Amino acid sequence: MRNLRSILSAGLFAGLALAAGIAPAAAQDYPTRPIRFVVPYPAGGLVDALARVVADNLNKEWGQPVVVENRPGGATMIGTQAVTTAAPDGYTMLLGNTNISINPNLQKKLPYDADKELVAVAVVNLVPTLFLVHKDVPINSIKELIAYAKANPGKLNYAHGGHGSFPHLAVELFKGLAKVDITAVPFQGAAPSLTAVLGKHVEMLDNDIPTALEYVKSGQLRALAITSPTRAATLPDVPTMVEAGVPGYEAVAWQGIFLPAGTPRAIIEKMNAQVIKAVASKEVQNILEKQGVEGIPAWTPAQFDAFLKSENVRWKNAIEAAGIKPE
Repeated sequence: MRNLRSILSAGLFAGLALAAGIAPAAAQDYPTRPIRFVVPYPAGGLVDALARVVADNLNKEWGQPVVVENRPGGATMIGTQAVTTAAPDGYTMLLGNTNISINPNLQKKLPYDADKELVAVAVVNLVPTLFLVHKDVPINSIKELIAYAKANPGKLNYAHGGHGSFPHLAVELFKGLAKVDITAVPFQGAAPSLTAVLGKHVEMLDNDIPTALEYVKSGQLRALAITSPTRAATLPDVPTMVEAGVPGYEAVAWQGIFLPAGTPRAIIEKMNAQVIKAVASKEVQNILEKQGVEGIPAWTPAQFDAFLKSENVRWKNAIEAAGIKPE
């Protein structure tokens, strides 16, 4: 009888411990084997390089291989789904991005529910973009852009690299807040959209800083505003959209680490702390600087989750305001 009471007491304690988030021994020892790091982009490029440097940092700290697995396609949906169906044990992680907030509003039926099947761990990148016009366009500020668009509804055109892409939605968000009519001109990718503006076939576009920087510095393109809440060190004279006269505007592309829902809280917290340390490393900072990024916040999982909720609302509203229908 005494043994039975002991067993029941031990079971009750274990249940209470799990409910309170107390880590089991397995979580404290984590990781004990290789970790699969799913990156929903092709190999190569700055984002893939960022993932590999983070993976290398985790490997050095934990003494276990963190193996990058590139799973591109479907606007990051293929790679994302691979993680939502993985065991919630901390051994499959995802480099998620802004599409986690955007895709549910563009697709009638996703093969997963990110809100229910993924848990936010840590942010690794917040990437601002620039509103740009060709140097020959007689617009020198966001206020002039708004005034021109209101005086000439539908006559000003902007290029973007694809339906539902971040540059597309960043301008649509602006249109809704500024209450202007600017015509979208889609291209097959970011490079052709930039080429169209450089060739004066289209007047403006939203583009990332690393790609646009040389053209801004050479005077071929004029930067009207940066989409983040703060200015960029590489272009300190370019105002934020709020400073330029659009209250409430903020649009940053982001990448962050996710795990399958149900992963033990102790593992989530341990990975959060290690990813924050990795992001602060010189190697990661060098990559972020190439993207025009500085000052990545050391968010807790709860803070990252709160940011995601605000992003979900932001892009849902922008897509609905633009009249974009799910496909």
